[in-house]
Amino acid sequence: MEYDPLKNRLAKAINMFPALRKFVYIAFNIIFLRQRYVLKEIRNLFRETDKINLYDAGAGFCQYTDFILSHWQQATAFATDLKTDYLKSFSAYADIYYPDRFNYKTADLQIYTPKQKFNLALAIDIMEHIEDDVSALKNLYNALEKKGYLILSTPSNLNDAAKFTSEHIRAGYNKKELENKLQQIGFHIVKSSYTYGTYGALSWKLLIKIPLQLIAEKFYPLLPFYYLLVYPLAEILMRLDMKTDNKMGTGILIVAQKP
Repeated sequence: MEYDPLKNRLAKAINMFPALRKFVYIAFNIIFLRQRYVLKEIRNLFRETDKINLYDAGAGFCQYTDFILSHWQQATAFATDLKTDYLKSFSAYADIYYPDRFNYKTADLQIYTPKQKFNLALAIDIMEHIEDDVSALKNLYNALEKKGYLILSTPSNLNDAAKFTSEHIRAGYNKKELENKLQQIGFHIVKSSYTYGTYGALSWKLLIKIPLQLIAEKFYPLLPFYYLLVYPLAEILMRLDMKTDNKMGTGILIVAQKP
């Protein structure tokens, strides 16, 4: 299964109907457990009176940038991605809702380091797409100011989810291996945990894998009824996953700090 064609169609829909963007972000919060984990860690690190200077690396639809700019009134954000159209689209939106608080650059994280420094960098589900991950992590380290944080989310090597798409360079990470790479670069590991444990993995199958298979088979009319049927159970599963100390999981979430 390939995600990019679906994401590109969604991006075109947002460009045609800009009001759709907020609904898309709400939908992401509802169905993506990963997003809930990341937003929880952002809230844990920063009070709403703090000033966040965000580097959203591989920003995609910029939903995390939108969350921070909307909840931290003094926050600014800089985003990079390989998809210029995604960044331009969000920039037009940000000019209206967050004037003078957002900038972007089309860039390859393996070779690009921003000139300015940030107190928070996000690398959410991008490392599995990057061949030279060590160079990308070094560039993220160099983009942070002292005591700045990196929040990184990526598939683990314990799942079938990472193998579900041909767009991944690697089918997930060994958690200890990823921790070692970050530490060798100079990061201090603040928190490292598995996400998508038994409960979360099942919610992913219910909310993502099966619907994508229905889309691939062109069973679009069934999707609303399917979600109405399975979502209550999936919501319970996601909440249980976030309350569970997962000893194993199909995802990895790391919070690291530059000394």
